[in-house]
Amino acid sequence: MFRTPPRFVTRTLIATLATVAFVLSSVLFVVTLSVRKSARDGVVKQLETGQRLLGALEDQRAQELQSQLGTLAENSTLKAALDTYQSELRTTNPAGRQDLVATIARELDKLASRIQPDVLEVRNLSGEVLGIAGRRAGEWPAYSRVTAPRQGTGASFVTTPSGGFFRLASAPIVLQGTALGTLSLASALDQRYSDEIANLFKAQTVILSGHRVVASTLSSGTLTPEIIRSLPDQGVLTLGDSEYAIQRLLNVDDGAAQVYVLDSINASAGPAIAGALKTMGWIALGAFLLAGLASVWLSRTIARPIDSLSKSLSGMTQSRAFDEPLEPGGDSLEVDALTVTFNTMIQSVKAAEAERLSAYLGTIRALALALDARDPYTAGHSERVSTVSLAIGRYLSLADAELEVLRLGALLHDIGKIGIGDHVLMKPGPLTAEEYETIKQHPVVGARILRSVPFLEPHIPIVELHHERPDGKGYPHGLRGTEIPLVASIVHVADAFDAMTSARAYRPARAAAEGLRELWRCAGTQFDAEVVHALAKALPDLDRSPAPSEPAFHPIPVPVMLRPRRA
Repeated sequence: MFRTPPRFVTRTLIATLATVAFVLSSVLFVVTLSVRKSARDGVVKQLETGQRLLGALEDQRAQELQSQLGTLAENSTLKAALDTYQSELRTTNPAGRQDLVATIARELDKLASRIQPDVLEVRNLSGEVLGIAGRRAGEWPAYSRVTAPRQGTGASFVTTPSGGFFRLASAPIVLQGTALGTLSLASALDQRYSDEIANLFKAQTVILSGHRVVASTLSSGTLTPEIIRSLPDQGVLTLGDSEYAIQRLLNVDDGAAQVYVLDSINASAGPAIAGALKTMGWIALGAFLLAGLASVWLSRTIARPIDSLSKSLSGMTQSRAFDEPLEPGGDSLEVDALTVTFNTMIQSVKAAEAERLSAYLGTIRALALALDARDPYTAGHSERVSTVSLAIGRYLSLADAELEVLRLGALLHDIGKIGIGDHVLMKPGPLTAEEYETIKQHPVVGARILRSVPFLEPHIPIVELHHERPDGKGYPHGLRGTEIPLVASIVHVADAFDAMTSARAYRPARAAAEGLRELWRCAGTQFDAEVVHALAKALPDLDRSPAPSEPAFHPIPVPVMLRPRRA
């Protein structure tokens, strides 16, 4: 079933709306890119400002830590314990020394219980650790590595072997002008610190120790080892489906520990893009309505006279009244000019068609006559086979298109013999096996000739298969039964009948009745029994008919589908 193509109005409307949609989509794409770029630049600038803010905040925290540490370093009981340790260090045995260190540790625990620090540490003048207290004292090594103060903050940082990251402040413990040791207070840069920075910046944070994540507000698994190793100091980073602006806030000991803040560009650009989409949506709705109305009006103005011309052409086609020219409608100058051009074209086509039909029939007859002219005994053979085949086809009630294929195909059935030498084709005696094999090639040669001429293509099955037999012993392909097209079987019977009832150099002609008896004897094996029966019924009328004159010619514009064989 063929689908009716959309009308001109519909096609115009679709084309206009598609163009408007493309333009609006392009504008929306550009606007989205512009909004995202503005959002990206704003987020990056905000993070740079936040970095300066964090520097000031770290300075304040370092001062607070140092102030708190100064208060702790003035604790009298701790000073007394350290003073005793220093006084008796040289005279006390190892067991006594351990008791003195234990006393210092107890005093340190008392201080830690009041302020709940992460780490509180006491060292003697030689740097030996005398006591460690606090919530995270277990992570604090006896010999921790302290970095230089970060420029601009006065703070020092410690990275522990276990991957901990601490802010450190130290103060001397002095009694009456004499230094007794050092008191250190450390605050961990952990998840609590990460959350605090995230709340301050309203963004995501990551704290790294080496290439290991110490704390982060990002979802687990977002930062892979490959991403961590390639984190930039600042810029734009893509994580999954989201794009982030990234800024490194702290870099301790050349990458031993780092603090990053990441702000989602998607989240920042989202509200602006949503607003742009809403605005563009209203603009698009108005544009589509205006474009649709304009397209319908314009296309109807153009389509009305075209529809009128189309109806006239349809009526002409159905009535086959090509001799009467179309009358211009006067609705459109362009359509009227088209009508005049069409009328001129129809006249030219009719003249060209007449010439083509004449050349078509002349070509077929010339080919048949050229073959028959080679041997006086076969003169008129092709015409007779065509006449007999046509009579059989009419008795079998073939359609007109099939009868036309049958008539012209029968004229050309032996065209392949043009390629057979005269010493074989006109040999008066029996053929040798080798000569017979040569003769058997003429259907293939004929089909090859016809394939080179497109308008002869419908007749190829007759030319190629008219020597196939129902029992499969025919040539060139050995087809059997219903594999053989009916028109080829008809020409096979008509060809054999004319060969038997025509004189040859090596034998006289047989009577029609005798030829028919021979066909009946081989019916079902060599010849199609249904076709032989049709010949027997059509033969009386064929004998009474005068010699055929030039038949009317009805060309086949396209290859027809031949009727399938009867079961």
